[in-house]
Amino acid sequence: MLNSQQQKAVEAIKGRVLILAGAGSGKTRVLTTRMGHLIQNRNVSPRSILGLTFTNKAAAEMRHRLAGLVASASAELVTLCTFHSFCMQILRSEIHRLGYTGQFSLYDENDVQRLLNLIARDILDHGANLPSLAPTIHAITSAKNKGIKPQELPLTGSKWHDQFAQTVYQRLHDSLRAYNAVDFDHLIWLTVELFEKHPDVLEKYQERYLYIMIDEYQDTNPIQYRLAALLAAKYQNLCVVGDDDQSIYGWRGAEVRNILEFDQAVVIKLEQNFRSTNNILKAANAVISNNKERHPKALWSTRGDGEQIEVFHAPNEVQEAQGVANRIARLREKQKLRWSDFAILYRSNLLSRQFEIALMQQSWKDGDIWKLGIPYRVFGGVEFYERKEVRDLFAYLRAIVNPLDQEALLRIINQPRRGIGESTLDALTTFNRLHNVPLWDVLTGVCRKENAFEHLQGHLNAKSREGLSRFVEILDEAKIYFDQKPLPEAMQWLIEKVEYQRAIREEVKSEKMRAFKLENIQGLVSSAGEYAQKMTASGQSSSLQDFIASASLQNHWEGSKSKDGCEDKVNLMTFHSAKGLEFNACYLVGMEDHIIPHEKSVKESGIEEERRLMYVGITRAMNFLTISMAQQRKRLGKECVSRPSRFLFEIPNELLKVSHWHQIE
Repeated sequence: MLNSQQQKAVEAIKGRVLILAGAGSGKTRVLTTRMGHLIQNRNVSPRSILGLTFTNKAAAEMRHRLAGLVASASAELVTLCTFHSFCMQILRSEIHRLGYTGQFSLYDENDVQRLLNLIARDILDHGANLPSLAPTIHAITSAKNKGIKPQELPLTGSKWHDQFAQTVYQRLHDSLRAYNAVDFDHLIWLTVELFEKHPDVLEKYQERYLYIMIDEYQDTNPIQYRLAALLAAKYQNLCVVGDDDQSIYGWRGAEVRNILEFDQAVVIKLEQNFRSTNNILKAANAVISNNKERHPKALWSTRGDGEQIEVFHAPNEVQEAQGVANRIARLREKQKLRWSDFAILYRSNLLSRQFEIALMQQSWKDGDIWKLGIPYRVFGGVEFYERKEVRDLFAYLRAIVNPLDQEALLRIINQPRRGIGESTLDALTTFNRLHNVPLWDVLTGVCRKENAFEHLQGHLNAKSREGLSRFVEILDEAKIYFDQKPLPEAMQWLIEKVEYQRAIREEVKSEKMRAFKLENIQGLVSSAGEYAQKMTASGQSSSLQDFIASASLQNHWEGSKSKDGCEDKVNLMTFHSAKGLEFNACYLVGMEDHIIPHEKSVKESGIEEERRLMYVGITRAMNFLTISMAQQRKRLGKECVSRPSRFLFEIPNELLKVSHWHQIE
């Protein structure tokens, strides 16, 4: 059963609709029920519905729920995906209109970082360590999120840096085009450019998608806003769902004003919370009500008031961590909870270390037996597709599909080692840069001893020439093999052909690490097999190009989310990572004024985004909430006095229960 506001949101299908969905208010249910209502009750073709999300997990959850409301075949016809996946689908078909080919490579953040370093070295003529490029990268990323071109880059007041950033940005843009490559930020930008330059293409997709729904609208950036506006311009059937009080990604380019200024719309507020007790919700409401830039709303629940919020102030960060670990052990025993029911949330990953130590040292009772060490997991480890051996093999796949992908070629040209030294690489890339010839053409020209590359032969010894010839030969052979053989079989062939497993056995000294890396390689083959099976089951072909795109998109924006929700371990994560999750018992730690609100973030994003972050942390708790802080904390190696977070004083006293750090009820 839906409540009255949820039902109203489901039935409002014409025109612009703004659904303000408070934390824990059932927005996913509303979105999927609305889609089902369109298909079943309004005879809307499922192919005419577009649902855009920010994570693959959210899209998969929506599709799963929709399949429970309508026929599975109809649910499959609805386009439900992330912004990036949606734009990838369009660009694969239409990007030729912008001067690229459909076989473009998709660069992730690491690929772009390496390319920026190469560009900066060339501009600065800097062979040694580069100065920090953080300000430049921040300026370029911000510009891409806003759809700003290199020549329009905002001025900062530093004439030298403004010129440098503009030059780097332009070179990055030119290099990506030369390599037939697109980065994640450009996926959306290029789609917007495509729609603006080719009205016929835009109209085709406007006629296809008559009903558009966007989840987590408060997290959209300017270029995503433009994409949505273009798609919805003809019929205006745009429904956006979000919560301005949970807009916490300003540092990533999100614009909270997109949801605050969504005008000419029917506004529906979902304020009934199905997650938390009222004491927790009252605390969250009290904190967030101090923000001025927001839609007024107040969460409430039918679950009763529940427990008061416990607060304790420890002498230092070590004792704070011990106090939290002790409370977790006692509450688990008293309430018969699982370890996975608990979460320790902090503003910065730098705070996790003391809590890890305290959990490892904490004793707890398992029946009649005392044990040492509470099991835990820290969110934000190295993801599968970020591991070196997986990235190496993925670079091979990218180069097979798109030989113009210079980043991929440079990563694998001597990986595993094949006798191509730094001096050889320097000669090849210098020629490539000076003569504006694609690196792949340089490699093939040298191997074929073409006249245009004759003077390069003097820079190569016999071992280098042999290594280059072998490398080019493998990639040429691989193109044919991947066209003719099933994807997992071709993957296994490639691994054996480049002798990657042999290289691991020879170069990795630790037996445990060798086994880990070899397992990762087989994991990639298995991943290709699973992808091929999935495509076959849905009646589609499984091309190498689509597998690369699928894996890259699956890994994007998911880095901080756990892939295994079944482990019975205490969860340690940042407030940002916790968004969208819920736990029986939450511990908000390090609640001190220089940590939350975070000093640097207040300057960059303002106090209101930090307060929204506090609100997100509070609303993760279902039944038990504890807030802790330290009187002294080490900063830059020195003990410094800490003040309780100003946000703590915004919570009414009657909701709080103050305890001593080692006093456990």
